[in-house]
Amino acid sequence: MAKQTDYRQTNASKRPESPTGASDKAQYQQDLSAIRTMMERSSRFISLSGLSGVAAGLTALLGGGYAYFLVKEAGRDYLTHTSLSYSGDLMTRLILLALIVLVLALGLATYFTVRKSKKAALSIWTTATKQLLSALFVPLVIGGICCIALIYHGHIELVAPATLIFYGLSLLNASKYTYTEIYYLGILEAALGLMSSFLVGYGLIFWMLGFGVLHIVYGIVMQRKYR
Repeated sequence: MAKQTDYRQTNASKRPESPTGASDKAQYQQDLSAIRTMMERSSRFISLSGLSGVAAGLTALLGGGYAYFLVKEAGRDYLTHTSLSYSGDLMTRLILLALIVLVLALGLATYFTVRKSKKAALSIWTTATKQLLSALFVPLVIGGICCIALIYHGHIELVAPATLIFYGLSLLNASKYTYTEIYYLGILEAALGLMSSFLVGYGLIFWMLGFGVLHIVYGIVMQRKYR
């Protein structure tokens, strides 16, 4: 009798799962996936567009190229690998150019990010957005003040490295609120800044690599991965 009972139990365990049970399991998995997605959307900013990086990178390359032209026009060879002294007029033009590049890059990044949010039916102004902006701009503002101090004391050759370093730190600080790729971009930006600080005279080249080339590569990767 015991053997017969064991036999029935063994056969019952080998019976295929009923269609209803399989359907319930699939629905359970879908519910878990939906919950994970909702939690990710509420805790991380996922509206960053790869096109924002490409646009910012192209803007930086154009701005860097024009900055080199201005320095060359003033009778100075930027690639002499030494500290250069700039006239007040040239400094004013370079600072104005930097502000224009910054405004254009931010404007284009905002445009593509908002466009992606609308296409995905995502809210742009969330708690995650506020956390991201706070984490990003605090180091940037501190770095901007440090750059102003460097210009004030005549250490122009260290401005480009400083912008890369503080920008990299800002990305590292903000990466916990958005895509992981931002973390690695921050490391590369900071590394370029540190290298540039030891190679005085190459600052503009490193700046164009960091804000230009790296942003374009990052944007292409993001656009393909999170399209």
